[in-house]
Amino acid sequence: MFKLNNLKPAAGSRQKPKRVGRGPGSTLGKTCGRGHKGQNSRTGGGTRPGFEGGQTPLYRRLPKEHGFKNLRFKTSYQVFNVSQLNEIGAEVTPEILVKKGWAAASDKIKILGDGEITKAVKVLAHKFSARAKEKIEKAGGSCTVWQA
Repeated sequence: MFKLNNLKPAAGSRQKPKRVGRGPGSTLGKTCGRGHKGQNSRTGGGTRPGFEGGQTPLYRRLPKEHGFKNLRFKTSYQVFNVSQLNEIGAEVTPEILVKKGWAAASDKIKILGDGEITKAVKVLAHKFSARAKEKIEKAGGSCTVWQA
């Protein structure tokens, strides 16, 4: 049974501290394993992280990125052209595009005006370019902004 008086650490988990400066027989006498003279033999010796021996360090050689970065808040769209709408059917929604494997469920859809549309298509998307909207409506279709 465990009691406070017989608790011990796991075997091999605790090492004895290195005893330095205890004579030549210990192999860690006199200079205590630090060698003779030099920066690293002194108390507090050594260099700071990133020090490259006096050469201009990497963090100072590289150009700095200044200013505001909008990457965390950027809205990206899966883009489709008007010419691709001919292949889908009479109705185009984000769900239909996901079922066909053309877009992921998390994608926002934007319709652009490249190409020609030959049939009337009812399109639901998150965004439309002005030219795409014009072409779809000219072909007899409709454009609705998707709010989901």
